[in-house]
Amino acid sequence: MSEEQTSIEEEKAPPIDIKKLLKSVLAYGSSDLHLVVGSEPQIRIDKELRPLNLPVLTDKDIEKMSYTILEDKQKKDFEEHNELDFSFELPGIGRFRANYYRTIHGIGCAFRMIPLDIPTLDEYGNPPIFKELIKREKGLILVTGPTGSGKSTTLASMLHEINLTERKHILTVEDPVEFVHKNIKSVFSQRDVGTNTASFASAMKYALRQDPDIILIGEMRDAETIGAALTAAETGHIVFGTLHTNSAPGTINRIIDVFTGEEQAQTRAQLASSLIAVVSQTLIPKIGGGKVATQEIMITNPAIANQIREDKVHQLYSQMQLNQQETKMTTQTQELLKLYEAKKISKEAAIKNSNRPEELRKILDVL
Repeated sequence: MSEEQTSIEEEKAPPIDIKKLLKSVLAYGSSDLHLVVGSEPQIRIDKELRPLNLPVLTDKDIEKMSYTILEDKQKKDFEEHNELDFSFELPGIGRFRANYYRTIHGIGCAFRMIPLDIPTLDEYGNPPIFKELIKREKGLILVTGPTGSGKSTTLASMLHEINLTERKHILTVEDPVEFVHKNIKSVFSQRDVGTNTASFASAMKYALRQDPDIILIGEMRDAETIGAALTAAETGHIVFGTLHTNSAPGTINRIIDVFTGEEQAQTRAQLASSLIAVVSQTLIPKIGGGKVATQEIMITNPAIANQIREDKVHQLYSQMQLNQQETKMTTQTQELLKLYEAKKISKEAAIKNSNRPEELRKILDVL
């Protein structure tokens, strides 16, 4: 090979093999990988970014690396819109969710690691009440929380539990598809927004004609999608959905606020009759490393339903604190206190991640 040919090959080759990099990142137990111009590759461990001992990346470096795993259609979409969401699997390595975007300095990439093996509810450490909730015949179950709070894993565990125990048709609509389920007892139809369907709203428009028993909506973004989810939940289907909200009362307000004033009364009535539960989840760094989940759980009973219907959402939190041994409800403050008293999390981490820091601080000051 001539010197000129060698030079051309070196120019075409990416500075770092992205597949090898992703494989090594998994070995660190990282949740995310970031490629940003002017920085070495960085990984997220226990909510903190840590640089890898690799060269600082240029825009051309990232373009060469990132394009090696894109199909032609994806390259075209990214070049037209400057944004790209997709998921992919590297055989023998793992599954990943990716987002490509453009900054003032060039291309940026964020990769989220997705376990190939879906944990059961018990393996993930979820409370026993979850197994009761997923046996309901119809209604809406919402898992909420900030980005990176483990919502997808919790929902995947719920669907996996159903898959292990019941014969159902489970339809998922995601952007993009993260956990890929194998047909065990149930049958899965998993749809990727942008690839298999135009949008969440479009997929939900035709969902009921596909004879599902259970529907998972990856994100309830707009009034049309939320309205379709409520209708499906009322008409004999279990519907799972996610929102980026931090508490059960905040979730109810977010759903209602999506609709116009004249539509809100009907939405409250639909929620009151169809909502099964809201699980609001946060991942918190553990003492000594790792993360632990806190799950605030609101389960609809006659009192909760009445407060939603009567637009008394501000009273939901107090209702969640009553007769908890019977209702199986819990608040985030209570879960944080349990973790702190068990010496699993620090006082600082508890307060920093609390939805009600003043309430928690007062209790902790007494302890």
